[in-house]
Amino acid sequence: SGQHRVARAAARLLAPVGDPEKVICVGLNYHDHCQEQAVKVPKEPLIFSKFPSAITGPFDDIVHPQDTSELDWEVELAAVIGKRGRHIEEEVALQHVLGYTVANDVSARDWQMRRNGRQWLLGKTFDTFCPLGPAIVTREAVADAHNLWIRCSVNGQLVQDSNTRHLIFGVPAIVAWVSRFVTLAPGDILLTGTPAGVGVFRKPPVFLQRGDEVQCEIEELGTICNRVV
Repeated sequence: SGQHRVARAAARLLAPVGDPEKVICVGLNYHDHCQEQAVKVPKEPLIFSKFPSAITGPFDDIVHPQDTSELDWEVELAAVIGKRGRHIEEEVALQHVLGYTVANDVSARDWQMRRNGRQWLLGKTFDTFCPLGPAIVTREAVADAHNLWIRCSVNGQLVQDSNTRHLIFGVPAIVAWVSRFVTLAPGDILLTGTPAGVGVFRKPPVFLQRGDEVQCEIEELGTICNRVV
């Protein structure tokens, strides 16, 4: 009919994948993000993870932990695995991808960069640190996942504005690399990295405060918008 059974305004969208087996992330995966922090381009994908409990809905709140004063944003293209595999060849890796969605790799920079032995996990995986959505767009429906505008705004001010063509390691390379170490299962989420414009590398640094609104948008995939509380 072309009409909604439930009015959009009356529905609360949940994350399109709420309880995956794994949330796997890639750091330093945009050329411009490496440039803004004056680090060398990695020769291999830099892998870390979030716990699935970090996932929250595309329009749900981000809870600002009392334990950090350095809360930061990171808009990211997320790939959702649709077919199980191990030791996947890069040439067929996209056959294991169901589709794509928008993610915000929210980060507590003090915990990521200075505390907990400078291991990234705790700074990346507080509850609500992975807003996800608004939906999974199937792989076949995306003309080219490696040529999409990717943007983030805070309180209406554009802070990240790039294109997925600046990825260092594309989705096939990430799928192949990660599957060398672990079996990828349907529903697993791969966060592919963030472009330049994060708060911690601004001069002076800028961090999220309670009451801020963060909007992440990727061409063809949609927009998520989360309030910090």
